[in-house]
Amino acid sequence: MAYRNLARKNERLLGPTAPRKRYLSGQEFGSETSTFSSRSDVEHPLTNVLGNKKLKDYELEVKGRFDQIVPLLKKISTFQHHQDFVVRAQEIAKSELGFSLPNHILETAWVRPLDMRALFAWCVFEAHQQSSNQFFNLDPLNGSEGGHDANTFQSFLEECGFHLLDVTPCADGRLAHSIAYALRIPFGSVRRRSHAGALFDIENTVNRWVKTEHKRFREGIPNSAHEETRYLKVVLYHFSSLNPSTQGCAAHGSNDSLAASSGLKRLLDFRETVEKTFCCGSLVDLLLIGLDTDTDSIRVHVPDSENNIPLDDWISANEIYDTTKHLSVDMAMNKIKHAVEAARGGDVNDGMSKFITKLIANNISQIDYVRNLHNGPYPDEGHAERFIGVGIGFKEVHLRNLTYFAHLDTVEEGAPDLDVGIKIFKGLNVSRDLPIPVVIRFDYSGKVPGARERALGDCKRVDNAISTRYRSLVDDGLLHTCLTIRDRDTKASAEIVGSSLDLAIKEEH
Repeated sequence: MAYRNLARKNERLLGPTAPRKRYLSGQEFGSETSTFSSRSDVEHPLTNVLGNKKLKDYELEVKGRFDQIVPLLKKISTFQHHQDFVVRAQEIAKSELGFSLPNHILETAWVRPLDMRALFAWCVFEAHQQSSNQFFNLDPLNGSEGGHDANTFQSFLEECGFHLLDVTPCADGRLAHSIAYALRIPFGSVRRRSHAGALFDIENTVNRWVKTEHKRFREGIPNSAHEETRYLKVVLYHFSSLNPSTQGCAAHGSNDSLAASSGLKRLLDFRETVEKTFCCGSLVDLLLIGLDTDTDSIRVHVPDSENNIPLDDWISANEIYDTTKHLSVDMAMNKIKHAVEAARGGDVNDGMSKFITKLIANNISQIDYVRNLHNGPYPDEGHAERFIGVGIGFKEVHLRNLTYFAHLDTVEEGAPDLDVGIKIFKGLNVSRDLPIPVVIRFDYSGKVPGARERALGDCKRVDNAISTRYRSLVDDGLLHTCLTIRDRDTKASAEIVGSSLDLAIKEEH
C-alpha cells in the first residue's frame, strides 16, 4: 500500500469548509439529529440487551456514589451543633456512603462553621477510591487485559490487518466512556490517551509506536513483526446534534468542522513523522470518528484504500440505526457491511471495512442504551463531571461525565488541557461554592527499580505546580487534590499517597 506524500494529498481536505452531507451507501438520508418523543418499546435487532443492562447497573452504581455526596452533606449540616454530632454524622456516612468522614474536621463544628468544602472533596476522593477498588478487584466491565473479551477482540483486530489500536478521545468527560460504552471495545485491548480537542502529542505517540514495533520484533507481541499488520491510530472528536453552537468541543470553540479537521491534521502529521523518520509509513493506518455527545451515535469518516480520509463525507450510525431497525439481524449486518464497502466509491480496504462495520454494529447497542435509559438523549447535554483526573493513568474510568482528563507529565506542558478542566469546574462547582476535586495519578512499573518513588515524586511535583498555578482557588478552599499512584504491572487499585487534606489522610488511611 503506497503511503508516500499522503499528507500532501489530504491538504485540500483541511480547509474551513463545514461538513455538509451524511451518506449511507451513496444515498443521502437526511440529518443526523433524531427526534426523541417517547421511549422506544422495541430495541434494535443488533442491540445487546443483556450487555446494556450490565453496563446500566455499573454506571448507576458508580455515579450513585458521587451523587449521594451533596444530599448527605446537606443532611448532616442540619444538626452540626448537636452534642452527638460527630457520632451521628459518622453513622450516616458509613450507612449511606460506605466510608467514614474525617474526625478532625467534624470535631471543629462546635467552634466554627463546618468546613463543607473539605468534606465534599474528601467524599469525592473516597468515592473515587471505592470505584477504583471495584474496577480492579472485580473487573465489572469484563475488559481487563488478557481476559477472554480482550483476547477475542485482539484476534479480530489482527484479522482486520491491525496489530494495535491506539485511540485518542477528547479529554471532555462526555467521551470518557467512548471505549467500553460507545464503541463497545474491551478496554484491555485498546491504548487510550485523552487530550483536549483530541490533539494528541505527536512525539509521545511516535515513541509509543516505536515501543510497540520493538516488542513485535523482540517478543512477537501482540504478533510477529513479519506479519503484514499495521498500527491503527484513531482520533475521536465530538459534536452536539442538539446544540451544536454551544455544546460542541470547548477546545475548538464548538466548531465541529475545526474539531474534525484539527484531528485529521494531527493524524496526518503523526503518520508523516513515522514515515520520514523510519521509512515505514505502511505500518500506520488512520481513522477519524465523530461522537454525538447527545445520543452517543458515531459517524465514521471512511478512508479509501490508500488511507485518504474525507472530512465532508461520513457514515452515520444514527441513520443506519433508523434504516435497519425493523430488519433481521443478518439483514441489518449486511446493510451495514454494504454501506461501508460502498463508501468512497467502493475503494475501501477489506480489513478497514470489516473493522468499521463492527464499530457501527457495536454502536447501535449504545444508541439504544441512551434512548432507553433516558427516554431520549442525555439530559446532561453539557459537562457534569465529578472530578478532574491529572497525570498518567486512570485506566479505571470508563463512564460518561465522571472525569475530565488532563494527561500530562508536567503542569507546564499540560496547561492548556488543565486550564480547560478548571474552567469547566468553575461553572460546575465553584459557581455553587463547592471545591474542584483534582485526583493526581501517576502509574509506574513495579518491575523497574525506584519507579514507585519516582511516581510519588511526580505526584508531589504536579501537586505543587497546581497549587502555584491556581493559588487563589487553593487559598479559598475551592481546589483540593488527592495524590494517587498505581503499579500498572498488577491488577491492584490506585493507592492514595497524599492530599491537600493530609491530616485526614493520615487519620483515616
